[in-house]
Amino acid sequence: MRRAVTDGRIDCRQPAVASVWEAVTLGNLTTMADDMNQKHRPIYALLFLLCFFVGLAARAEEPAAVAQTPAAIDANKASAYTEKGADTCLKCHDEDSEFPVLDIFKTKHGQPADKRTPFAGQQCEACHGPGAEHAKQVPEGKKQAPIIEFEADSWVPTEKQNQICLGCHENQNRIAWQGGAHSKGDVACVSCHKIHATHDQVQTRTEQQDVCFTCHKKQRADFMKPSIHPVRAGQMDCSDCHTVHGSVTANLLLKPTLNETCYTCHAEKRGPFLWEHAPVAEDCSTCHTAHGSIHPSLLSKRSPLLCQQCHSQAGHPSIASGPDGLPGGTPSGFLLSGGCMNCHSQVHGSNHPSGVKLMR
Repeated sequence: MRRAVTDGRIDCRQPAVASVWEAVTLGNLTTMADDMNQKHRPIYALLFLLCFFVGLAARAEEPAAVAQTPAAIDANKASAYTEKGADTCLKCHDEDSEFPVLDIFKTKHGQPADKRTPFAGQQCEACHGPGAEHAKQVPEGKKQAPIIEFEADSWVPTEKQNQICLGCHENQNRIAWQGGAHSKGDVACVSCHKIHATHDQVQTRTEQQDVCFTCHKKQRADFMKPSIHPVRAGQMDCSDCHTVHGSVTANLLLKPTLNETCYTCHAEKRGPFLWEHAPVAEDCSTCHTAHGSIHPSLLSKRSPLLCQQCHSQAGHPSIASGPDGLPGGTPSGFLLSGGCMNCHSQVHGSNHPSGVKLMR
């Protein structure tokens, strides 16, 4: 006879188990007991007990009907959508409302013919969540039921607000948002972007810096210095160098390194050169400051002080120049103006056969 118990489970298809199960269900235990062989009686008794307890366990696992609590009923109500979608919202949120939304129909988000937009689906509630409870009239003095709000002082956590936006916008350009500097800084998408407005400052080259300067005060001050990149003139914007939605590079740079970012505009400095100037190939910020400087050409210091950070006067046929001017002696006339580049004009590198000193 095959074993009736395998791997802790009872196989009721076995003859011994089937006979016991039939006896239990039909109430014929007495008749079966008369037919039992004295030798097999302990086995049948054990199988009977196992079947009995398995039946109890199976009944215990059946899901019991649980009455919904008031909290569960409220949750179901809160998850209900309005019947008319945006038409329901616009009864209150018109042009005279504290929170006007009509301009959204002039933006990309408000185009129902485009299946990628919120208005091709749940409309306002695609972003703001189910609004049936929020749209109900309430007695005077009571507040409307809450709905997902996108603003700095919203009751909805910044992370949840951003997740709603990333549900559509997390493509390859924004895949690094998670863990990026702005994400870690708890910056909300709506801190920079205006969704219900036809004009989004951060999307406009001449106005983008004003949005960034709201937080980046030091950079605002740097761009007020005499030597700057043409950001204030509207010929550049912050996103020409930085990828604000996240990057694996330092300072959210657009390219893998600072030099590669600079070379997107300053291609003539890329090289390779026959005679290279080592700091140029290593890091542009060794000599330059990116956002603004009081010295010409965005230099961090004036020549010769800048050059003397690396080049000592030893072995040079001149006299070292310091902040107090030239010391006594009869230095070269080219040094009287204090400019190393009066001679070493090809400071970024030279391809001239005789340019080893970067003089031509």
